[in-house]
Amino acid sequence: MIDQYAVFGKPVAHSQSPFIHACFARQQQQSMHYVATQVEPESFAQQVDTFLQGRGKGLNITVPFKEVAWQLAEVKTPRAALAGAVNTLWRDDQGQLCGDNTDGLGLVNDLTQNLGCSLKGTSILLLGAGGAVRGVIQPLLEAGCRELIIANRTPEKAQQLAKHFAEAAGPSVMLQACGYAEIPAKAFDVIINGTSASLQGDLPPLSKEVVSAHTLCYDMMYAAKQTPFCRWASEQGATRVVDGLGMLVEQAAEAFYRWRDRRPDTAPVIALLRQSLAQQ
Repeated sequence: MIDQYAVFGKPVAHSQSPFIHACFARQQQQSMHYVATQVEPESFAQQVDTFLQGRGKGLNITVPFKEVAWQLAEVKTPRAALAGAVNTLWRDDQGQLCGDNTDGLGLVNDLTQNLGCSLKGTSILLLGAGGAVRGVIQPLLEAGCRELIIANRTPEKAQQLAKHFAEAAGPSVMLQACGYAEIPAKAFDVIINGTSASLQGDLPPLSKEVVSAHTLCYDMMYAAKQTPFCRWASEQGATRVVDGLGMLVEQAAEAFYRWRDRRPDTAPVIALLRQSLAQQ
């Protein structure tokens, strides 16, 4: 019997996860089958239970169910517990439903391993205060940044996040929150866009002073063509502008490692996926 895996979400037809995990399975010689399944909110909990009681060995969870998955998980990894969101589920040997959040580690791995960006001692500007941002704050703090400013259209949401992660930041990191208008007028080492609205062209109102030639500008969203945020960053003179395709593959690799105890080589999969998207 082949082990079954899936990603649950709504919508989910656009998901690249089946392609990514099929690549991982071939590379690591693992016998497994992975599908994308659209789930209705009212049946989400029941479908998770049914899937993982049968041949299902693991689930990825995408929008809008990451917070619900967090509530369902009986055992949470420390990073998932703090993030308040879960994107990876499985049952342990005792049958308990376990949850992890691999989004932040996927982002940090893409930045540090694939892009060669050391985050130690850096100043980071993080845009947005939704679930995507919530999942990456702790791993960014653990990577050793010196300063992390969370900026959001609604300052109160950013301030709530800063308060929530204050203990994780400790005394060595300057963790602050503000509205877009209050962002310090200085160039940051790294700017990360976690606002999904940017795909519709709704960019945060940023001063060009936050970008210099050495700033790495990273959009957690990805698309076949350059995202509006990446285009804006290039226009401001940033020479290192990257979308979130690598993050997508890296967070999937962490889930794969959780389930199969095998760590895939992500670089060829990122290249394959980039090529696939360009042909669509």
